Amino acid sequence: MSADRFVSPDDIRSLFAQAMSTMYRTEVPLYGTLVDLVAEINDAVLTADPALAAQLDRNAERARLAQERHGAIRVGTAEELATLGRLFAVMGMHPVGYYDLSVAGVPVHSTAFRPRTAPALAANPFRVFTSLLRLELIDDEVLREESARILARRRIFTDEALALIAQAERDGGLAEADARRFVLATLETFRWHSDATVSLATYHALSAAHRLVADVVSFRGPHINHLTPRTLDIDAAQAAMLARGIDAKAVVEGPPPRRCPILLRQTSFKALQETVNFPTDGGGDAGTHTARFGEIEQRGLALTPKGRALYDQLLGQARDAGGDGSTSQDYPTRLAAAFVQFPDDHDTLRREGLGYYRYALTEAGRATPAAVGELPAETLVAAGLASADPIVYEDFLPVSAAGIFQSNLGGEEQRAYAAHANRDAFEQALGMKVEDEFAIYERLQQESLDRLRR
Repeated sequence: MSADRFVSPDDIRSLFAQAMSTMYRTEVPLYGTLVDLVAEINDAVLTADPALAAQLDRNAERARLAQERHGAIRVGTAEELATLGRLFAVMGMHPVGYYDLSVAGVPVHSTAFRPRTAPALAANPFRVFTSLLRLELIDDEVLREESARILARRRIFTDEALALIAQAERDGGLAEADARRFVLATLETFRWHSDATVSLATYHALSAAHRLVADVVSFRGPHINHLTPRTLDIDAAQAAMLARGIDAKAVVEGPPPRRCPILLRQTSFKALQETVNFPTDGGGDAGTHTARFGEIEQRGLALTPKGRALYDQLLGQARDAGGDGSTSQDYPTRLAAAFVQFPDDHDTLRREGLGYYRYALTEAGRATPAAVGELPAETLVAAGLASADPIVYEDFLPVSAAGIFQSNLGGEEQRAYAAHANRDAFEQALGMKVEDEFAIYERLQQESLDRLRR
């Protein structure tokens, strides 16, 4: 079959993201409320800020805004992780970034499967934050071995999904009918199942080790635990959730409110308490499980290594200034005070090399190409001959992700683990290298400069 008969990975990704959103809206109706709330806020922001609307239009971001989502999934074995990597590759999603969440008390390490080129991101920026459980961080040796046995028995992919993944790898893609079959088959991996695979006693033992361990080990599949729409004003979204009586997280994770948003800010409603049937010899025990929640995010400027180092330094100052980390009531005040040191205007951010930008000729620049010549990009921007728009941060923040996890897995911030980063072990389990996010942003910025010169 010729390549032009195949459905593009971007189109398969869009089909999958839409199917996932429809499924999750059915499973968690409050997610639908969040999507509607975010759409209202985004419309209001764009109406009130024509300059922002024009910036989004220039960079093909406005069209993707309504469909933008990120999901999160947790798996228990190297085989599960490696197969997910193959599954996401069919949709043009690649592992970007390595995250050690053990530093914040969560026994997993992770990557984000996502598109990585400007056209693919514009088509659909769907991402899935994917975590691998680290059984070696469970202190109880008996429980650790039992968890490994339980996970080794389960099969989280349907036979049809595995066959279609292999077909796509062999043929170089999927035709339309097979692409639709692929979406339906792979969706089963992410579906919620209310029947546990362990007894209620085992579930409680796993929960005592860590609530996230119980979430991964106790079920037949790694159900999607949230889908996240993107808002242009997360503080308005937080206020709107509270006004509607939604049990929202107490604080927004990430940097403080700024004129020039950076990286990622996240909030969520608390995890649902869902009825679960735990098997017994005589039938089953009824119990409950809390893991799935609704999250909202606001994405800002992607920072350079220099900018990220400053961000991490200031975040550390804010967290260390209080004994309870981000859970204390004065945390937003400490955070704002620390980030006074982080420049909050785009000219300074560019001059100091703190963030990545997408450059393009303005109408004046296109009208006078001879004036562009080989002038430095900043000179062109200052003269009104070029625009410099922030490149959106497409990735995640480990401390923020852990804060969201913790608030939905028991409420208290846990600092029980030391840092146990082990990128080599994660990549070995995955079966491939994870890409460096900074290199991707650098390439996007350079591509825009190359187009400007042409």
